[in-house]
Formats: sequence, C-alpha cells, structure tokens
Amino acid sequence: MILSSLSNEEIRRYSRHLILPEFGMEGQRKLKQGSVLLIGTGGLGSPLALYLAAAGVGHIGLVDFDIVDESNLQRQIIHGTSTLGIRKTESAKMRLRDLNPHIDIATYETQITSENAFDLMRPYDVIVDGTDNFPTRYLTNDACVMLGKPNVYGSIFRFEGQATVFSPKHGGPCYRCLYPEPPPPGLVPSCAEGGVLGVLPGVIGTIQATEAIKLLTGIGEPLIGRLLLYDALAMRFRELKLRRNPDCPVCGDHPTVTELIDYQQFCGISPEEAHRDATIEITPAEVAEWLQSDHPPFLLDVREANEWEICHLPGAVRISVNELAERMNELDSAVEMVVYCRSGVRSARAVDLLRQAGFRKVKNLAGGILRWADEVDPGVPKY
Repeated sequence: MILSSLSNEEIRRYSRHLILPEFGMEGQRKLKQGSVLLIGTGGLGSPLALYLAAAGVGHIGLVDFDIVDESNLQRQIIHGTSTLGIRKTESAKMRLRDLNPHIDIATYETQITSENAFDLMRPYDVIVDGTDNFPTRYLTNDACVMLGKPNVYGSIFRFEGQATVFSPKHGGPCYRCLYPEPPPPGLVPSCAEGGVLGVLPGVIGTIQATEAIKLLTGIGEPLIGRLLLYDALAMRFRELKLRRNPDCPVCGDHPTVTELIDYQQFCGISPEEAHRDATIEITPAEVAEWLQSDHPPFLLDVREANEWEICHLPGAVRISVNELAERMNELDSAVEMVVYCRSGVRSARAVDLLRQAGFRKVKNLAGGILRWADEVDPGVPKY
C-alpha cells in the first residue's frame, strides 16, 4: 500500500504527531488515507468529529437527519448559536472545514436504515456509533459484523458512560454478545427524558476518537474485548472483560441473522402499537378546551421533581412514573384523567400501567408539555 504524502502545510499542522516515535510520518499518512463514518453528530459525534478532523483523518462521513436545537448546545459543542435551525450535518461540516481544510467531509442527511446501511458504511474503514437509540445500535452492529468493519461504540446517560470496540473480525465480541436482547420499549429513558451532564459526551466521545485513531494507525491496544465504564460523579473508570459469544446470532459460529432486519420491530416498536397508543392520546388544544369546561379532567404529571420546578401545568398533581405503581392507590379511577410528561413518552408508559390496573378514563397528552408550550401557552419554558 502506497501511503499519501504530506504537504509542508500538513507537516506544520501535524508536527506534534510527527515527533511522537510511536506515530511519526507513517502514522499521519495512515490517518490521511483513512476514513471514518460517524453515525450521529450530536453529543458523542461532536467531540468525535472535532478531534478526528483536527487529527487529520482524511475522509470523514457524517450521518444525521436532525436540525440544531437550542437544547443541544449544552453538550453538542460542534454546533453553535449561529447554526440554530439548520441541519446538524451542515453545521458540523462548516465547523470542521474551518478546523481543518485538508480533509474531505461527506454528509448524509438521512436516517440510517436497513435499506441504506451497507451503502453508507462500505466505503469507510471504521464505523463510529454515536447514536442514542436501540434500533440504530443493533442495526449498526449487525451491518458492521456483516461488512467486517470495526464498530467504535459509546453510550452516555446522566452521569455515566461506556465505550468499547466491537470487532469480531479481530476476535472480539459484537454488541449483541453484550446485549442479546433490547430492553422493553420505554424502560430506558433517552438523554432528552433522563438528562445528561454536558461534559459527559466529551469524555466518552474523545475516548471513541482515540480508539478510531488507534485502529486507523495500528498503534496501541484497542478496546476490543474490553468495556470501559466511566462514572463522572465518582470520577472513576472501571474495565470489564468482554468475550465473544459463540452462540451469538450475528457473530457466532453458526449465525442465524445473516441479513439486516426490521430493527424497530426487533426492539418492540411496531406500527400496531403506535396505532393503539393514538386511540388514547389527546392533543394540547383538546385538553386546554376541556380544562375550561364544567367538568375538567384531573391532571397527572409523571415527571421528576426537578422537572416540575422548571414548569408544570396549573392544578396538576405530580407522581413520578417510577413511583406510580406504589402510589396508584392515591388516584381515583372514577375520574377523567390526563397524564403528561416532557414529550409524551413516559406518560404513555404511565397510561399503560394505569390501564393495566383498571383505570379506563385516562388519556395521554400527546407531545407532552413541550407541545403544550408550542400550541397552547408559549410562556411555558421548554427544556
């Protein structure tokens, strides 16, 4: 393999790499010739993209279909106030161009799916998973295994994070070896629902960037077969050994999953369930009108106490969804009830619990208090 040469400008830019005996000119040339696909340009993708671009990775692909929102800026440091409302891929590309004009950046303004995953991943040497949902994680894993690509994985939640490299091609496990089955839908809240310390994705994202650089250059010992756990509150790292499962349905000795599947369905998110949920949902406008009637509904807020302090609907009673099973006796099943949370996810779970317990006069506020702020009362703060 003939490695790309470095210009005088690049030698000056990467000089601190070049004087590392373990890295040198050869390592920098490998980075220049290497390619990384980042799935997600949010919390994890921001430090990832910045450090990979700064390091001189020659070809970076960015996959995202979201736009920059004000709530992103607490942690998604590649974006800024000036790029609010534009696509994250374009916002990231502008920042990376300014950071390093010597690299190629490709943007894919799309959601990665079973139909396009192979086409998106195939041209790249390393795939980095910066996503925050289980269907995409399983999809990314399976596609990487089938293509023989290393999958640099990271995950964050509240004050904790984890990182590893899934690469069965190099004797390590895949994501399914660690998590054979996804959790039930709604059991694990997203960062939008559960919160995240702003600097946490910076720590995990830079670890992922480090692993990608090591894989491209061949230096050091990658996190293959090792899961790194980080607790920000305790400022403590731990490491767990991971082993490939010979019975894994994707990377095992006799795989049974040999093509990409419907990952929404695999994770329990089916169109039928969405349709059933719609029959017990009510819009903010309908609730607002109902509250002005002679027989207004009882409002149940299932968020946490710190969220209640930010904002809440007048007259509501708060019982966290995590406390609901134990405190259900405090509620009257005979009265009409509207349940709400931030975006409608936790309240949907609460409505399911209530209906299973015999509550029939209960509805879920579609879109939660965020949609209420959009459609009924703009004075309610959005978070």
